[in-house]
Amino acid sequence: MSEAASTRSTAARRATGPAPHPALLPSLAPLLHEWLPRQRWFAGKGRPVTGFSLVAATELLPARGGSTGDTGAPGLLHLLVGVQQPAGPTHGPSAPPVADCYQLLLGVRSALPPRLAQALIGHVHEGPLAGLTVYDALLDPRLAALLLERLRTTGSPGALRFERDPSAVIPPGLTPRPLGAEQSNSSLVYGDSFILKVFRRVSPGSNPDLELPLALARKGCERVPAPVAWYEADNADDPYEPYTLGVLQPFLRGSEDGWQRALRALAAGHDFTADARALGRATAEVHTALAVALPTVTLRRQQTEALAAAMTERLDAAAQAVPALVPYVPALRTAFDAFAARGRAGRAWPAQRVHGDLHLGQALRAPGGEWSVIDFEGEPSRPLAERRRPQPVVRDVAGMLRSFDYAARSHQPWEPEWATRCREAFCDGYAKASGTDPRDEPELLRAYETDKAVYEVLYEARHRPDWLPVPLAAIHRLASARPGGGIPAHRSPGPHPGPGRHSAPTRPPGTPPHSHPAPPADTTGHRAAEPPPDAGHAPGPTP
Repeated sequence: MSEAASTRSTAARRATGPAPHPALLPSLAPLLHEWLPRQRWFAGKGRPVTGFSLVAATELLPARGGSTGDTGAPGLLHLLVGVQQPAGPTHGPSAPPVADCYQLLLGVRSALPPRLAQALIGHVHEGPLAGLTVYDALLDPRLAALLLERLRTTGSPGALRFERDPSAVIPPGLTPRPLGAEQSNSSLVYGDSFILKVFRRVSPGSNPDLELPLALARKGCERVPAPVAWYEADNADDPYEPYTLGVLQPFLRGSEDGWQRALRALAAGHDFTADARALGRATAEVHTALAVALPTVTLRRQQTEALAAAMTERLDAAAQAVPALVPYVPALRTAFDAFAARGRAGRAWPAQRVHGDLHLGQALRAPGGEWSVIDFEGEPSRPLAERRRPQPVVRDVAGMLRSFDYAARSHQPWEPEWATRCREAFCDGYAKASGTDPRDEPELLRAYETDKAVYEVLYEARHRPDWLPVPLAAIHRLASARPGGGIPAHRSPGPHPGPGRHSAPTRPPGTPPHSHPAPPADTTGHRAAEPPPDAGHAPGPTP
């Protein structure tokens, strides 16, 4: 991954600074037990926290404290904390407890000034921070600025390692501001020039949101903002698999989120096919560059059958949880059976690194019309090793095709033909740029789009039931497809997903935009149809 890989063996041998005070984590545990589950990026909602473990602790700025009533100079403490919880229903009935690792940046003061009241975590009563107040450091402009300064100067404090592209110019003194629309991570914008994504739940191994943009930058792909700086933490168990903690990239000011642009086009009655075609070309260019930059593999019979079996398992599990899906199961299984049959007949497919979670919200359109693709983390709920695995490019294509459906369904009245035209235009643009038309492999495309729609059904049933008609409309369409005959255009669905009182709302019911505590992160990638939180600026790489 850059020169960083060549230094990891040295980093593993170097001292990581003094060991943290043994009472540090026990003194913070009561506060974290209350605060962590309330955060939007906490993945274990609905399950009790049963314990904590300290993976690493680094004092980036010592807290000097102050007299009574004085807020004092802030300190900055970086923690990697393991959080133990019982396994959830998705892990299986006999799964062992889950231990996720979270990155915490804690500000430390004698007292918290009123302007930082919303950042409060709590007051520490014992241990090395006794008598001090801890809070979310990313909401403190002074400490957020310090984090950028560390990225500007590089270095290896404690277990951390700050690195940057030496050719990039990062001016000092850029004013930080947090992005309000948070999901599974936290992001800071610095002076409308750069955006820092801070990963909250972390795993050993290079995060694709750093690995893939770096690889694309080396190949000169201009469709993806190149990382200018990043920071990692050493992994004591494997020096070649560090924890990726944060990535700084250019902030694409003036660009427009593809999801919001699509919704505006629908509201105004405007055609979106030119944008969809251009987005197809951009996606193909990214795929082509990834195939050159990183190794590719070939999926043969064994791998194809394994993929189809996993899709079938997900369908069966979703049908057990969502009764509305049950009538469609036999027809949907034919999509996966047809995919497996092609593999048994000797058909092999190339696989490579892909985006992994592509949808309209992961694309930004510049004022000049150029599209950029952002957020290569993949689906955060899936294991890191799975997200880094080579896959057919049609996975990304299917994700974008589903996104057009979501946009069309978010408009009242429903615009099914709008989605059909966008889907065709996207594939046209992709085919022209890549020389490969995803529609020429109907079994593969139908299988991946069906798998994505099944995932959406399960998600919406659990978290946003009023949105359930959106993926159910796609399920009806996909179940009507003839095996090997491609995917039919939209048609009037049955009673479950039809328009009317069950149509998708502009946002989950009872949830004001960006409220706290928030509903679970929308891992379908399709946000509510609402104005952007900061209408004057592009969202940059969204969290």
